[in-house]
Amino acid sequence: MRKTIGTFLAFLLFAFSQAFAQGNGTVKGKITHSGGKAPISGALVKVLPLNLSTTSSNDGSYEIKNIPKGRYTILVHFEGFADATKQFEIGDGQTLQEDFDLQISALRAEVTVTSSGKEQFVFDSFQSVESVTFNRIIERASTSIGEVLENETGVTKRSFGTGTTRPVIRGFDGDRVLILQDGVRSGSISSQSGDHGEPLDPLSAERIEVVKGPATLLYGSNAIGGVVNVIGSDENEAHEGFRGFLTGLAGSADKQGALAGGLEYGIGKFTTRGNLSFNRTGDYKTPIGKILNSASRSTSGSFGLGYYGESGWISGTYNSDLRRYGIPFATLFEHHHEEIEEAEEDEQIDLRMRRQNFRIKGGFRNFNNLFLNNIQYNLDYTNYRHKEIEVIEGIDNPGTIFDNKIFSYRMLFDQNRYKSLTGRFGFEGFNRNYRITGEEQLIQGKVRHDSFSVFALQELDFERVKFQFGGRVERNLYRPENPDLSSRDFTGFSGVVGVNFALWEGGSFVTNYTHSFRSPALEELYNNGPHIGNVAFEIGNQNLRSEVSDGIDFSLRHNSRKFTFTGDFFYYNIRRFVFLAPQDEDGDGQVDIEDGLPVAKYEQADAKYYGGEIYTNANFNEYLSGFFSFDAVRAKLTDRNINVPRIPPARFRLGLDIRYKTLSLRPEMLFATSQNKIYPLETRTAGYGILNLGASYVIASSKYAHVFTLFGYNLTDKLYRNHLSFIKDLAPEIGRGVRIGYTIRFF
Repeated sequence: MRKTIGTFLAFLLFAFSQAFAQGNGTVKGKITHSGGKAPISGALVKVLPLNLSTTSSNDGSYEIKNIPKGRYTILVHFEGFADATKQFEIGDGQTLQEDFDLQISALRAEVTVTSSGKEQFVFDSFQSVESVTFNRIIERASTSIGEVLENETGVTKRSFGTGTTRPVIRGFDGDRVLILQDGVRSGSISSQSGDHGEPLDPLSAERIEVVKGPATLLYGSNAIGGVVNVIGSDENEAHEGFRGFLTGLAGSADKQGALAGGLEYGIGKFTTRGNLSFNRTGDYKTPIGKILNSASRSTSGSFGLGYYGESGWISGTYNSDLRRYGIPFATLFEHHHEEIEEAEEDEQIDLRMRRQNFRIKGGFRNFNNLFLNNIQYNLDYTNYRHKEIEVIEGIDNPGTIFDNKIFSYRMLFDQNRYKSLTGRFGFEGFNRNYRITGEEQLIQGKVRHDSFSVFALQELDFERVKFQFGGRVERNLYRPENPDLSSRDFTGFSGVVGVNFALWEGGSFVTNYTHSFRSPALEELYNNGPHIGNVAFEIGNQNLRSEVSDGIDFSLRHNSRKFTFTGDFFYYNIRRFVFLAPQDEDGDGQVDIEDGLPVAKYEQADAKYYGGEIYTNANFNEYLSGFFSFDAVRAKLTDRNINVPRIPPARFRLGLDIRYKTLSLRPEMLFATSQNKIYPLETRTAGYGILNLGASYVIASSKYAHVFTLFGYNLTDKLYRNHLSFIKDLAPEIGRGVRIGYTIRFF
């Protein structure tokens, strides 16, 4: 394995060891907001994919020189505003004027860093990406990111109550969707249990990016279904003086109250930053009454210090997240359906979570006449613990304790452009120690999980046609402390080939073929015991083999000032798909029951996933635009001819954006069809339609911006159920309510 890795890196270093000369084009302009009235100083301006950058001066002006002849994208980023981009073509010695007026309110962001590992215009990305802006996050902010993302195209939520929601991408859940914080895995264990939430704070996020479809090449085998990246701050440049924000929220249907704030101060080449947030919700109301023990609370904070020089930068950050949330109806399963009413009255089950994270990020840049443009590195340590607590007559009785400690590292090398070729390559790995103690001890003894991989992603740009190709080799080792459990090793390859055709001005057609590898999860191999979070007596399978997926994606896109359209179709053929299969060992035709729960074992069978997504936005005039989205997915175990469990129904969403100066009103309707394509033990869910209304108003000056937001949800008080909820037959979704917010930004 070491020889393979060494040969792989040596080949890349040899293949791209070239000298590069820069041209002499120049682009300049002015950065403003509020209709050009107020200049913005300190905005980051980049030319992509060259990564030439500068910051705007006090009057909002900027200038970037030495741009080689070619076609590029300008990116403007300033925290609290929607990122802005423009594409331009420049010749030798040419000077272009490009001005930007940034907007605080936006339906979608235009930039992604998650899809390719570098800042990129969303419509240039080979993969389909959703990028959710700060303003939209604040409108929908709950204590978990699943609530924020559930209505985005191609994204739904899995839940066991509001505190546990986790994003589901194109029907993929669990260990097939990777959750990141600023590009690094979160360190939680939410993937393998319906009642485990994510310890990430939406209120501290500048944006949330969702990569739909296999992202195993850059992020590993856990990303076979997609990636969610919660981005707090991805800047690597210094700025002078203070900037920050303060946000307050209040919600009616769940009695939400939240307060969050962040502050940055820069002097010279040093910047220090800190964030703190508090978020509380009560038991939420539905059209048929309140859902008991659905309350949640969280406290999150971070502090960081960074040095940002011309040739290198380094920053260190400490993050802490504390939360507690109820698990509705957990006592029903705990007491095996006996004496339910008495149990619910005198007893409840909560989950108390704690995550501590230490991170060092840095890089080297601005190399002269070398094949590398910059080098980035991450070192990250996460100490995660949660306790499942039985509350009897108001007294806490700790039960099962889950400990998960992860040290991860990553190094990414970004190449200089050579003629039509650019790209990046690197390596990463992590060391994980996982232990369960207490009543629900699904695994006896600690298990160590070590992972290491090397990867490369390359692009050839011939202006009207672009090619992308790359590969990843990954090795995962599981070493249980218990001698009765077997050690397992998995090594696999993931690869991608993609083509992007420019069809007309602003239009393109993109297709990708992906070959993705996934090692069985630790829990899939070794779990054995009652698992209320998955409503099953769970039996692991130490003989599981690697999961392999071959898929193809097609995407038709158009982007212009008047009209935006993205249409995607995907098909994935998955060999040895891992799933929980109900057991009937006594052959009586009924699922076996143990400890009051149905017995299920992890098994493998071939599967296929296919579906499509559409998003379109039309600007009718300066005051009015409309949007429409649609998503649908089907998934079957092909060799058994049965449906995969908990697949979301088809949905479509349509609405308007009504604007006058800095006021925006966004009524929308969301419709879901009934889900009748179900697993044998599932129950169907009926279709529904709900009405939402978003609104925002901005008062801005050159140094401050006051943002008022309102989000009215389920305004008709519709009774409906989420098909991906483990307790959908017991608990419908939230009823009519309104969430109001106020944010002040200073810069």
